[in-house]
Amino acid sequence: MAARRSRTTLAELPARARPVGKPEAQLSAAVLGRLDALLLLLPSSGTRDVIKRLPFAEVIARVHGRGARRAGDTFTLNLPNEKATLLVVGLLRDGAAAFTRLTLAGKMLKHLQRGEHPRIGLSAQGLGAPDTASGVEALLAAAQAWDFSLPAYKSGKAPAPKAATLVPICKHPLDRSRIAATGEATNLVRWLTAMPPDRLDPAGYRSIIEALCEREGLEYEFMDEAALRRAGAGAFLAVTQGSANRDAGIVRIRYRGRKSRSAPIALVGKGLCFDTGGTNLKSHKGMLDMHTDMAGSALALATLMALARLKHPRPVEAWLALAENRIGSRAYKPQDVVTAVNGTTIQVIHTDAEGRMVLADTLALASKSRPAAIVDFATLTGACVVALGTRYSGAFTNRPSWRVAIERAGQDSGERVWVLPMDEDYDEELDSKVADVVQCLADGQADHIYATRFLSRFVGAGIPWSHLDLSAATRHGGLAHVGSDITGFGARFMLSLLLDQQPPLGPE
Repeated sequence: MAARRSRTTLAELPARARPVGKPEAQLSAAVLGRLDALLLLLPSSGTRDVIKRLPFAEVIARVHGRGARRAGDTFTLNLPNEKATLLVVGLLRDGAAAFTRLTLAGKMLKHLQRGEHPRIGLSAQGLGAPDTASGVEALLAAAQAWDFSLPAYKSGKAPAPKAATLVPICKHPLDRSRIAATGEATNLVRWLTAMPPDRLDPAGYRSIIEALCEREGLEYEFMDEAALRRAGAGAFLAVTQGSANRDAGIVRIRYRGRKSRSAPIALVGKGLCFDTGGTNLKSHKGMLDMHTDMAGSALALATLMALARLKHPRPVEAWLALAENRIGSRAYKPQDVVTAVNGTTIQVIHTDAEGRMVLADTLALASKSRPAAIVDFATLTGACVVALGTRYSGAFTNRPSWRVAIERAGQDSGERVWVLPMDEDYDEELDSKVADVVQCLADGQADHIYATRFLSRFVGAGIPWSHLDLSAATRHGGLAHVGSDITGFGARFMLSLLLDQQPPLGPE
């Protein structure tokens, strides 16, 4: 008898983000008197002149003057008011990039204790109009990540601290709806990715997705293994055949938008709920955190939900490939030959290259709906981590005109992305003697590029496509404003790409 698996109840789903509070126009002693803590960004040059214009200037100047201060430094003090408001100051250099702002904001939050500061103010003074608004936004993003509880299952644990009220202090316009939606999307990616694999197996994942779709008014459809077999999805089914649980499949979520007749943007996500490596079994160290191998699907889901929350005019679809790569007597093997949805035959080389297998059929199915563009997300290759580390993620695109938009979205959002090459001549090494294409190279060289060239065969002709290899999905010690090892990377980037950069959609 199969072991009974734990399931996440609807009560455990993360709550919708609290709205960002109405901004206070000015930083005053009266405003400070209503706050338990204030996060304050100041310029690293000319700091003393800015401090002179602040409430409690003498006290702040005294602490600031106790040592040499430079950009990136923080210091704290309790103000001499009735609440003894905790002031956390961060010094920001002129023209700082978004990643730098977010990193400093995350550093400042480390001075606070969750649950001890019910009302937290966030302000930037002396930075100029654009930098002031972006500085406050960075503080809000860091506070949203800091004030969020990841899944925990300790017996007799205390309830999570009540969420703090965040009070921006900024006279310049803030897009509070977008700030809230972006923070919520990042935290949803983190929450799903952190879930243990006995709760977030494909069946458990689907129950969560269905509940979220019902809550948000989104359309939900599921293609189980029987439906995928009828569709000819041999690449996907090769991966799942080793699992004892017949719960894998592809979820399709739809947000219609007000321009419902327009071709949708398709977001495709790898959802490997656990990856043993299959017949080519991983080592213990390589397998330990493979419950996070579904981060791409979480990003696709969270991005769609954020766009729906912001009432994006164009339809958006998310295609989530939910599966496990397990060992067993029926697990697929090197040298198997399987046929994908679009008729392409694939020679299997390594069973731990399962992500590109499930994505191949998912991309082919998404292409059949003739979307305006496809963006896929996956923790796909260790080669991308070797190439870029875990501070950046790698991007690829079949549209040269998208490159500037992709990299600019990474810089503007603070979730940095570098566009890597995917020239056609790489296909020479993917030629197979027995099938249309080999799954990967046996020696693993440039695997992030060869994986992308492999995936490109399953994207419909004429469809703009970008592939995001999420090397920054996890990073020891966190990244930028997110302090947990699971970073939620990608939601800020995608909203910047689609809402701000707006790369051209549809055939060239």
